[in-house]
Amino acid sequence: MAKRMLPKVLKRKPQRIRKVRRILIVCEGEKTEPNYFKAFPSKPEVFDFLDVVGTGSNTVSVVQKAIELKNEAEARKDPYIEVWAVFDRDSFPMENFTKAIKQAAGNGIHCAYSIESFELWYLLHFNYCESQLSRDSYCKKLTIAMNEHYKKNDHEMYKKLHSKMGTALKNAAKLHSVQCQKKLSDQNPITLVFQLVQRLES
Repeated sequence: MAKRMLPKVLKRKPQRIRKVRRILIVCEGEKTEPNYFKAFPSKPEVFDFLDVVGTGSNTVSVVQKAIELKNEAEARKDPYIEVWAVFDRDSFPMENFTKAIKQAAGNGIHCAYSIESFELWYLLHFNYCESQLSRDSYCKKLTIAMNEHYKKNDHEMYKKLHSKMGTALKNAAKLHSVQCQKKLSDQNPITLVFQLVQRLES
């Protein structure tokens, strides 16, 4: 009597569940920078979520907060794929600014700093600028360039500027190539925000 052949049972390979990609951005300002970065849409090939924190504190404190949140996420076994600190040089002593950058580098934190002001990144959407300007001057120039009163805490800045982002990236990269050849204390103006934006938009 012939043996009855039983059908082979195919075992399914267990599906790997992709970990959620989260990027942390810790900002010096409480509203201006957070409002801008919170408007970035998620890109699953780059990130799923942005955790944006506005500290309202100085350069060193921003980096320390970024380190604290990075460590907490790692302790929960839910680490960020990247952590960024966003801050300005403006009126803080250069030694504080340098200390913040060194602390960040030593703890795996990326810096997107601006000298003098975050508004330089906004202005580069309209014009290339190598002039050393005060924070107030950036705001006045933005009012002229945008043809409307520039409000620091405007929730719509990402939307208003997005069509000109290519111009801003080119202008900021050009400015960086000029300024990065100088020692840090002489790099004015400069913004590394374009490096963070390139990462989010890539």
